[in-house]
Amino acid sequence: MFDIDRWQEIFSSIRSNVLRTILSGFTVALGLYIFIVLFGIGSGLQNAFTAGFARDAQNLITIFTGKTTIAYGGLQSDRSISFNNEDYDKIVNIDQEKVQYSSPRYSTFLMVKYGKESGNYQISGSNEDEVKIENRTLLNGRFINPNDILNKLPVAVIGRMVQRDLIKNGDPIGKEIEINGTMFKVIGVFSDEGGDWDERMISVPISTLQQMKKSSDTVNTVFIAYNENLAPKKAIEYSDKLEKQIKARKKISPDDESGVVVRNNAKNLEDTFAFLAVLTGIVGFIGMGTLLAGIIGISNIMVYIVKERTQEIGVRKAIGAKPRSIIALIMQESIVITVISGLIGVGLGVLSLNLIGDSLEKYFIKDPSVGWGIIIMAFVSLVFSGLVAGFVPAYRAAKIKPIEALRAE
Repeated sequence: MFDIDRWQEIFSSIRSNVLRTILSGFTVALGLYIFIVLFGIGSGLQNAFTAGFARDAQNLITIFTGKTTIAYGGLQSDRSISFNNEDYDKIVNIDQEKVQYSSPRYSTFLMVKYGKESGNYQISGSNEDEVKIENRTLLNGRFINPNDILNKLPVAVIGRMVQRDLIKNGDPIGKEIEINGTMFKVIGVFSDEGGDWDERMISVPISTLQQMKKSSDTVNTVFIAYNENLAPKKAIEYSDKLEKQIKARKKISPDDESGVVVRNNAKNLEDTFAFLAVLTGIVGFIGMGTLLAGIIGISNIMVYIVKERTQEIGVRKAIGAKPRSIIALIMQESIVITVISGLIGVGLGVLSLNLIGDSLEKYFIKDPSVGWGIIIMAFVSLVFSGLVAGFVPAYRAAKIKPIEALRAE
């Protein structure tokens, strides 16, 4: 392997057969290049879908009420169903060990003022878990805590766009905004991946907002983020159990789809990622097919190379070259071509993905990339294939008698 004369002979052969070398190398490089780019696009699709579902907690169950459409239990249809604080506690305590975070929400639109600025904003009465459920990022200050809720404190956490609209100068923390005639102290500012709409929301303790609304204990929506380790099938069973027990408590027909609505992200994720898995599989299959085409290409070219050098092999055998030295020479040349071409293909593939970046995000391809484990596996597969591709015809050629090889055309 480290015989200098043999290496010189290999590079001499490559230099004297540039076109042949380029053709064999091009097949390998192209196969790896297309393989990496296609797998990267598959990864980009997955990243885009994941990001689309990551705006709120992925392990989220959302429960809200409406009007019944079916008469049930001696009660008429078209009843308005509502939740209160007691309902929230009952819902959360159904299989409480499955609950990671939970939050009630009582929301309404109210006039908000600061100095000469004013606007109508969604006010969300909630608890300390809302920041996790909505997947918010605190930019300044803190979020609501249990003490704020217990003491019904007039404190508010404002979205980034609310700060931009109302409090245009200086640190907003500690400043007071007027919500529907009541003064609230700003304790925090948040950002939300949901965009401007979600960042034009103001969160306050639910107990405070309920007190402002004539001491009501109304809850519009219940959010439950279940344990992340819960399998999708188990998560769907859990939400089905919640729906069944809530309907029984509120005397709603099990077949009524409007009285209480339970939405589980696991159902959406299950369908979406099943589709994504099929799509990624198709892309991967095409990539593997391209890689296989590269393997077949290098095999065919190596057969041609050995056939072209049959007379040379005959001369070598006539002057005393052993079969194993002939095999080693051809295999070494095959590996050199495959490795150099493979590295070029890998480099171009990785460079292309880096250049693409997020430019295709509008086509649902976000940050396309391929793990080095997959790249190394593909590279090793091609090198091994080049080894085999060189060995088989070289072994056959080494078995030919010198006189037959010299007569070959």
